[in-house]
Amino acid sequence: MRFFQFFIPVALLLSGCALTGSSTEGRSQAVETKPAVTLRPESVTRTPVDISSLERAASQMSLLPESLQQQLAGDPPLPDVSLDSEALDDTLLLTGFDQNPPASEGVNRPAGDDFDLPVVLNDKVQYFIDYYTGPGRRVFARWLGRSGRYMPMMREVFARNGLPRDLAWLAMVESGFNERAYSWAHAVGPWQFIQSTANMYGLKTDWWRDERRDFVKSTEAAARFLKDLGRQFGNNWYLAVASYNAGPGKIRRAIRKYGTSDFWALSRGSYLQKETRNYVPKLLAVLLITRDPAKYGFDKVEKLEPLRYDEVALPSATDLEVIARLAGCEYDEIKRLNPELLRWSTPPGEKGYVIRLPEGSHQRFVEGYASLDPADRIRYLRHRVRPGDTLLKLAKKHRIRVNDIIALNSIANPRALRVGTDLILPLKKGYSRRPLDELRDDYIRTRRRTYTVRPGDSLWKIATRFGVSEKELRVWNRLGWSNLIRPGQTLIVSARAVGKKRAAASSYSGPTKKIVYRVRSGDTLWDIGRRYRVGTRQIMAWNNLDENHILRPGDKLTLMVPADRG
Repeated sequence: MRFFQFFIPVALLLSGCALTGSSTEGRSQAVETKPAVTLRPESVTRTPVDISSLERAASQMSLLPESLQQQLAGDPPLPDVSLDSEALDDTLLLTGFDQNPPASEGVNRPAGDDFDLPVVLNDKVQYFIDYYTGPGRRVFARWLGRSGRYMPMMREVFARNGLPRDLAWLAMVESGFNERAYSWAHAVGPWQFIQSTANMYGLKTDWWRDERRDFVKSTEAAARFLKDLGRQFGNNWYLAVASYNAGPGKIRRAIRKYGTSDFWALSRGSYLQKETRNYVPKLLAVLLITRDPAKYGFDKVEKLEPLRYDEVALPSATDLEVIARLAGCEYDEIKRLNPELLRWSTPPGEKGYVIRLPEGSHQRFVEGYASLDPADRIRYLRHRVRPGDTLLKLAKKHRIRVNDIIALNSIANPRALRVGTDLILPLKKGYSRRPLDELRDDYIRTRRRTYTVRPGDSLWKIATRFGVSEKELRVWNRLGWSNLIRPGQTLIVSARAVGKKRAAASSYSGPTKKIVYRVRSGDTLWDIGRRYRVGTRQIMAWNNLDENHILRPGDKLTLMVPADRG
């Protein structure tokens, strides 16, 4: 995949793989279970189960209308462009803003026969060894720690596909082993698949899930892709790796242009992008360091243990809150084990969806799921407002209370529903704001605000105006360490997303009071929301502000804040 600059949401989510197991019949239905597994991928054999009664129940409930499901069948929304400090550091190392290797590789010297693909040491490779063990040491150590969780599985997948096992280390060069990595080229996951390539290699992406983020599924797809690239270039793995980054067509054109299939000769010219010219040297540097970490000062890095989990195959869509309750764990643990899931539920209309559970919880889950009324598997319905919709009509149709719809969706004016707005309808008692939070996060991800540079602007002024850091502006706009911007230039200036503290603030349910806040120089909605423990979007709703509103000193904002804030 061609690697553009990354942004990575705050939380690192971890994933596992699907293995064979047995099925267990419950009292009212069957769910398929398997023993605890580690990241050892094997072919999956599942025992057919009778789910006819469940299908009938599911069809009566219909989580989403068929027309709406068709509307949602497309690319998943763009991930959030916000970065915490750790993700920013990862991004800078991956994109190489301050990396300037020599133009020529110099003399190629064999680096030993301990590898299953050709590894040489030259000036370019040495540069990246020095960089990863020098300025990039702290971030590289973090990636090396993550590798313990995934590399055993990845190497086995590659070997099973007839590929060099060492080629699996390419995932470190692509993403630093982060399934949430996302590039401006819309490439996603640890192997950075773009949508079209993901489709070619069987990865499912829709509104509910993105299998590019799953380590096992994306690794299987990456192995098949690299195997195809190897065939195209006669198992010249340097060219295959370079084409993974730039595309095979680009590499073939470079070969014709320069009249050689030697990667090092191709990389001396300017036809290939800098990132492609540096891509193979980076991989070779990674191989040399990871083969002997102690030699390069990484002997004290503690590698993560392989992830362990249980699996069950669900006969119909089920909310993750329900799954977490039956498995006896937190909601976030289910999301961590199933990073491909983008929403609060497993995909509607899909039979036999395999969900991962914490190790040792499968028996408890199976027993609880078997005794669960099928109607209780789904607690929320997503509804997109259509012309003529009213809260009363929706409440009567779904037999729920108007006040519950208002409370869950924080509706400021119940008489003015905007067509196209998405509402979450609570179908059961004891609902939470979790689905709304997930939905809101995804809306933030779909928008990237831009700003046209004016005379007299600086990065500091623009960062202050939009409530972001100069470092974020550099990453989002691939500015490197340069302060040079010019009038008329368009910059991405997306504000920070809802973090944990603000998410908690927006769900505050205690007594409130109304205050009028006068905007000060340098204020942003994010700063004000954090100060008063309210959500940015709440402030926008209370004051009828649109997405592109720019605060100015002296502006007055109406806020409904917790009573203990002044």
